[in-house]
Amino acid sequence: MITYLNILIDSPEFLAQLVINGLLVGAIFALIAYGLALIWGVMDIINFAQGEMVILGGYLTYTLFYQFGIHPILSIPIVTVLLFVFGLLVYKTVIYRLLGEKDIFITILATFGLAILMQQLMQAIFGPDVVTANPELGMIHIFDGKVSISNIQLISFFIAAAVAIALFIIMKYSRMGQAIRATAQNPRASRILGIDIEKVYANTFAINAALCGIGGSLVVMVWTIHPFVGLVYTFRSFMIVILAGLGNFVGIIFAGMGISSLENVTGFVIGAEFQAAVIFCLLVIILVTRSIMARKKRQYIQ
Repeated sequence: MITYLNILIDSPEFLAQLVINGLLVGAIFALIAYGLALIWGVMDIINFAQGEMVILGGYLTYTLFYQFGIHPILSIPIVTVLLFVFGLLVYKTVIYRLLGEKDIFITILATFGLAILMQQLMQAIFGPDVVTANPELGMIHIFDGKVSISNIQLISFFIAAAVAIALFIIMKYSRMGQAIRATAQNPRASRILGIDIEKVYANTFAINAALCGIGGSLVVMVWTIHPFVGLVYTFRSFMIVILAGLGNFVGIIFAGMGISSLENVTGFVIGAEFQAAVIFCLLVIILVTRSIMARKKRQYIQ
């Protein structure tokens, strides 16, 4: 480990490479995490099938690319629509039964069971092999060629940024976005004012699924996927939301990019095989810290 730390110290351009890669792909994680924050804040549901929805979006992009010849970037609108419809179906069959459930562990168990079901179905349909849909768009080199950036990473970053801006505009100015924000603040008052709460909940979960589909399309172009890797994306999203806080759109963006950069650097220092362990350790640290701070706040109020 000391040797790798010395490499980063002696070669700052290599450290810059890791950080830049982390920032670029962190935008994808932030997009996925915002979907989780959306349903958590509006519906009070933690979706432990979040990562599996991401992987499903990736498999759809992969299939459209290799089976139907549709370029991965051009497949994103198709995958978005398909995952939106999938989200509506999941809501109508599973999620609506969990609304108003006071025990949060029931919603966690239900969505975790959904995640396991999706894993098995994806393995049966797409197979257990690791796949990717990298369109091989080449590289660009900066800092006198010392730092190389994949063009698909840059494109994915700008697509994620464009989707985030569009989502911000929709949530702020559209009638559905205003209804979602009103429901998140006070569901009972929103219902009295004539807002169709059931429609809001269904659209909220479907929007989350669509964001997962977009994220999955970008992930399969940048990395590789297989049916059982979704849990990593679920916990990564959960950690970003916990760190940034519900409803903190800007905070989620910075948390996603920051955590991704940190993960890249620590993965290089301690080994790529421990990269997932870093996510779980950070999650534990954040939860324990938040718990201690909340306890001290309650003691101060009392």
